[in-house]
Order: sequence, then structure tokens, then C-alpha cells
Amino acid sequence: MPINIPGSLPAASALENENIFIMKQDRAETQDIRPLRILLLNLMPKKSETETQILRLLSNSPLQVDIELLQTASHVSKNTPQQHMIKFYSKLDDIRSQKFDGMIVTGAPVENLEFEDVDYWDELCEIFDWAKTHVFSTLYICWGAIAGLYYHYGIKRKLQDEKIFGIFPHSVLVPRNSIVRGFDETFYVPHSRYFYLDAEEIDKCNDLTLLTTSYLSGVHMVASNSRPDFFITGHSEYDRDTLANEYQRDVDKGLDIQIPHNYFPNDDPNETPRFIWRSHANLLFSNWLNYVVYQNTPYDIDQIGR
Repeated sequence: MPINIPGSLPAASALENENIFIMKQDRAETQDIRPLRILLLNLMPKKSETETQILRLLSNSPLQVDIELLQTASHVSKNTPQQHMIKFYSKLDDIRSQKFDGMIVTGAPVENLEFEDVDYWDELCEIFDWAKTHVFSTLYICWGAIAGLYYHYGIKRKLQDEKIFGIFPHSVLVPRNSIVRGFDETFYVPHSRYFYLDAEEIDKCNDLTLLTTSYLSGVHMVASNSRPDFFITGHSEYDRDTLANEYQRDVDKGLDIQIPHNYFPNDDPNETPRFIWRSHANLLFSNWLNYVVYQNTPYDIDQIGR
């Protein structure tokens, strides 16, 4: 939570210059508080696993967060029991009239398909359009990020033969953006993808800003300049053993898959993987919840989109 100090205190300007969040007394005295409503559009095949990963990070905050799980009506999940989907998930028609402070769009294992060939692409576009007037801030992850960038800005992803696979060091390019408040100069993020984004193409788009990048894995986090939306190519939500399970799955299939970069000690798959991204994963999601959403979303949720 923010510190509440007089705006005239000399330390206030120094802390603000260091990107430390402070709240002036006049704002603190008039601030209203209510639970945040967050919508999770889960496109991953193993729904329960992704739910746990995302919700674990959203819970690392003193803020009260109400979660709504969303699925696409035009796609039937083959890896999650239908009784689970029926019991816990809504569809767009169920929530169309509701407003949300935030939405998270997960990745999906369809990166080798053209977007228009994905069976739920038309519905996804409808959800993206609906979110413009019904969601205050959206966090797009991995395939969700390239789908969002393509739909909203025409940014095309590029594919490569070798998978970007492992734990990669990243740098912050815009330290004053609130979503990276408190980040180290170098932080680590898991990646598992065959696509990449052209940083020059992003720079040419006046409505986008590249926030974080890696000299090994490329573009990481991109911000919209007109909306509080963020597009993230990595998987900060991954558990310690997620990449290990993906690696073993591909080995069992006989695929030519490299050992994940900077993941197993001594590159030995029999060793316990390093877990060196957890703190920044928590910081990323708590920054988004607090500084991007909570501090800016209308207290009257019906005012979102107006």
C-alpha cells in the first residue's frame, strides 16, 4: 500500500523521482475503497493449472479481488473436464452487461496457426472489442499478447525454427512506468515460444511503448499509450517445474527440443530447476493491481468505458 505523507514534505519529490508511490494527504482522506473485479480469460489447455498460477500471483496483495473466469463459447476444451468448465466458467453472453476493473488474457498453444485460422478468433475479437468499453485495464500474456497486438495495432508476430525456451535476463527501458516500479535492473522471466516481435515495428507505432526487453529473448513487455493495457511475451506466472514438464513432454514425443536456457543447474534435467523469477512475478502482478488498476479505476464501476 502507498505511504501517506504531506505533499509539501521535501522527501515527497525525492521519493517520486525514485518512482516510489506516495499518496498526498488530500487524496488519502477522500479515497473510496471497494473490491476489484478481475476477469480471467483462460485460453490455456490445462485450465486448473493456469488458474492456480494466475490466482496465486493476484492474491499477493492486501487488495480484495473478486475473480470471474471466462471461456470462449466457440471452443470446447479437451484437457479440462466439462463439468469444471460448466461450474466455474462464464461465457461472454453471461457477463456482457457487466464492468470489470481488469482482465487477463492468457497464452494459448496455437502460435503456429494464423490468427484467422484459430477456431475462436472471431469470438476473441468480439471480446477484445467488448473490453474497450467494459474493462479498465487488460494484461495480455504470451499468445494473448501477440493476438492483442495484432488485433489492436496490426503488429505481426514472426516465427522461428528454434524455440525461445528457458529463463532469460531482462532489462527495464522505461523505469518510471508504474508497472515496473521496484524492478531490479536485471530480472528473469520464463519463455516458451516460437514467435518473436520486431522491436523496430513496435517503435514505429505511436501508440505503443516498449517497456522491457532481453538481449537474448527479445521484446518482453509493451504498453499501450492510449489505454492502461500491457502485452507480455513471457510467462512470469509459471511454476518452478512448468518448463521441466514441457521439456519432458517434448522429449517423450521424440521432438528435437533443446534443454531450457539457464534453468537446470549444469543443464542437467535430473537436477531441481532454479526458481529465480518468483519475486518479480509477484511484483509485476501486484504493481498492475495496485498502481495501474486500483489507483486509477473509477470508484463507480459503471463509469468504466464512459
